[in-house]
Amino acid sequence: MTERLARSCALHPWRTILAWVAAILLALVAAALLLFGSLSSEGKVTNNPESLRATALLDSRFAPTKSQQQNQEPGFSELVVIRSERFTVAEPGFKAEIAALAQKATATHAISHADLYYVDHDRSLVSRDRHALLVPVRIPSDSSSQVERLISLVQDENGRNGFQVAVIGQEISNYDFDKVSQHDLKSGELKIGLPAALLVLILVFGALVAATLPLVLGIVSIVIALGLTGIVAQGYSDLSVFVVNMITAMGLALGIDYALFVVSLFREERAAGREKIDAIAATGATATRAVLFSGSAFVLAMVGMLLVQSTIMRSLALGAILVGVVSVVAAQTLLPAILSLIGDGVNRLRIPVVGRSIASQAGTESRFWGAIVRRVTSRPAVSLALATVLLLAAASPLVGMKIGASGIATLPDRLASKQGFLALEKSFPSAGTEPALIVIDGPVVTPQVHAAIARLKAELARDRDFAKPFTSIKPSKNIALVQVDVSADALSDRAVSAVKRLRADYIPKAFAGVDAQVLVGGTTAENVDYFNVMKKWLPIVFVFVLGLSVLLLTLAFRSLVISATAVVLNLLSVGAAYGLLVLVFQHGVGTGILGFQKIDKIEAWVPLFLFAVLFGLSMDYQVFLLSRIRERFSRTRSTEDAVSFGITSTARIITGAALIIIAVFAGFAAGDMVMFQQMGFGVAVALLIDATIVRSVLVPATMTLLGKWNWYLPRWLDWLPHVEVEHAADMQARPAPQSG
Repeated sequence: MTERLARSCALHPWRTILAWVAAILLALVAAALLLFGSLSSEGKVTNNPESLRATALLDSRFAPTKSQQQNQEPGFSELVVIRSERFTVAEPGFKAEIAALAQKATATHAISHADLYYVDHDRSLVSRDRHALLVPVRIPSDSSSQVERLISLVQDENGRNGFQVAVIGQEISNYDFDKVSQHDLKSGELKIGLPAALLVLILVFGALVAATLPLVLGIVSIVIALGLTGIVAQGYSDLSVFVVNMITAMGLALGIDYALFVVSLFREERAAGREKIDAIAATGATATRAVLFSGSAFVLAMVGMLLVQSTIMRSLALGAILVGVVSVVAAQTLLPAILSLIGDGVNRLRIPVVGRSIASQAGTESRFWGAIVRRVTSRPAVSLALATVLLLAAASPLVGMKIGASGIATLPDRLASKQGFLALEKSFPSAGTEPALIVIDGPVVTPQVHAAIARLKAELARDRDFAKPFTSIKPSKNIALVQVDVSADALSDRAVSAVKRLRADYIPKAFAGVDAQVLVGGTTAENVDYFNVMKKWLPIVFVFVLGLSVLLLTLAFRSLVISATAVVLNLLSVGAAYGLLVLVFQHGVGTGILGFQKIDKIEAWVPLFLFAVLFGLSMDYQVFLLSRIRERFSRTRSTEDAVSFGITSTARIITGAALIIIAVFAGFAAGDMVMFQQMGFGVAVALLIDATIVRSVLVPATMTLLGKWNWYLPRWLDWLPHVEVEHAADMQARPAPQSG
C-alpha cells in the first residue's frame, strides 16, 4: 500500500501538492477563526473529586443573587505587603507611608479598593513583630494591563524611604506564570529548537535543500494540526492552551524525523542506481512503511494519555495525536511528490567538505558504530549485563520519587509574585490569597453543626500552618463556609500537607456523628485531587501502552520475541530517565552545572507525560532499525550480520533524528519554569540513552544471544495478517518465522 501510494503521488506531484496547499489554507482559516478564542488557560480533573464538588456547592447555593452581584464588587484578590525595619505599624512614619501609597494607587487607578488596618483595626493585618502591614486590595479588572499597572506601582515604591513593598495574589501569580511559561515555550521552540534542528539536518545531509525538506514537513504538519484542533475545540470546551505548544514541539520532532528517514532512503536508492520514480517507490516500500508503523505506535501511546481524567493531559494527547497523524500522512504523500519534482536537486547547495564527505558515504555503513557493534557482538553476554546494570543503577533513584506541583516558590526572583511570596512568607507565613474552603452542607443552624464548626476551628487554631478562619453561614440554603489561609504558596508542601490533615484528621474528628456533609475545596485541595488522579492513571496508562505496543510490533515483524524485547529495552531507557530526573531535581546532583532548580518533588504530570511521549518517540527508532535488520536477515539469514548492518547503516539517520528531538526539548529545559526543565531534561536524557546505550549495546547484544529465536512466533498466532515492515522482494526471500 505505501509503495503504491508513494508511486502514485510521485507520478502526479502537482495534484498532490495543490491538495496540500488547499489543506494548509483551510487550516490557517480554521486556526484563525476557531482556535485561539476557544482555548482555556485553566486545567481540571474530570472525575468529580471532592474539591470540585465543594466548588459546585458554593456556586449553586452560596453565590450571591444577580441583584447582589450588580451591587457588589469582586472580593480582594491581591495582597500588598509593606515592611519597614525602622518603623512599627503604629508609628507616624509608617502611617504617612501608607497614606502616600494609597493616594498614588488611587490616582493611578492601580486599585479600586483597599482594606486598611487604620480603618478596620484588624489585627491579622499586622505582623507579629509589628514592622509589616498587610493590605488586601482589589484591582478594577483582571486584564493584563491592569495587573501590569499594579506591578509597576509596587516596583516604583519598593525601597523608597526605606520601605519594602511587594504584592502577591491570584491575578499577579497567574500573570507571571503565563508570562514565564509562554516565554519558555516560545524560546525553547524558536530560539533553540529550530536552529539546532537545522544545524543537525545540515550535518546529516550535507546539503541545504535536503536539510530544508524535513523542516517544511514539520511546519506543514503543525499548521494543519492547528487547524484541525480549532475544529475539534468547537465541541470540547476545556481544551488547554498548552495544546498549541504540544503540537509545535511534536510537529517539529515527528515531522523532521519522518522526513529524515524518507529523504535519506531516497538518496540511498538514487545512489544505488535506481530511476527517480522507482527510487521513490522503493522508499515507499521501506522507509514510509516504517514511518506508518512508528507513527501508529506513537499515536497509540498518546491514546493512553487521552484516557487520563485531566483536561490538560487530554489536550496534550489530542494535540500530539493530530500532529502525529498529519506527519505520517505528509510523509506518505507530500514528500514523494516533492521528491518527484526536485529529484537529484535534493543534493543541491552542498556544504563544502562536509557535503562531499556525506554524499560519498550515503547508504554505507558507519565505521564508528561498526566498531562498537563488533565489540559488543563478540561478547554479547558481558555487554548485555554491563549495560543493563548501568541503566538499572540510573533508574534506582526512582524509588524515592515524590510527585507534586511547583508553585510561586520556584519562580525566578525577578518576578513580582515571587518577591511578594518572599515578603509574605517572612512577615505573614500563614497568610495567602487562595485559602482552603471548607463547605458544610446540612442543617447549619442546629446546635450539633455549630458545635462541630467550633471544634474544627479549635483544631485549626492549634495548628500553626493555618491562619485565623472566617465563617459564613446561609441558613436558608443549609450551607456554611469556613475559609482559612494555609500558605502564601498554595502548591507548597506545607499547604498540601495541611489540607491532607484537614481532610483526614480534623474534619472527621470535629464532625463525627454530625448529620452534615463536609467538603474541602480551594486551589490546594484541587491540586491534591489532581495528584491522586495522576497516581491512579500512571499504572493504567503503562499497561495500556505496553499492551498495544506489543500487539503492533508483533504485527509489524511477526515475532513475539522482537516485540517483547523492544518493549523491555524501552522500559529500561524510560526507567533510567525517571531515575536521573529524581537524581538531578530532587537530590540536586548537577543542578548547578545544568542551570536547574533543586526541588523536592517531580511535577505530577511529568512521569505520565514522559512515559507516553518517550515510548512513542523511541518506537520510531526501534521500528526503523528493526525493519533494516529484518530486511538484511531476509537476504542473508545471519542474525549477527543483519544486526551489524542494520545498526551501522542507520547510525547517521537515527543519531541525527535523536539529536533533533533532544535539541527541541533541551530548549524547554533551558527555561525558568521547573515543570518545563523537568520535561525537557527527561525527554532529552531518555532519547540520548535510547540512541546510544540501547541501540549500540542492548539491541545487538540481545539479538545476538537470541539468534534464530528473534523471529519466534507461536503457532497459535499464525493467523495474524502479514503486514511486515519490509520490501515485498525481501518478504519473498526471507525464511519462515520460528514457531512452536
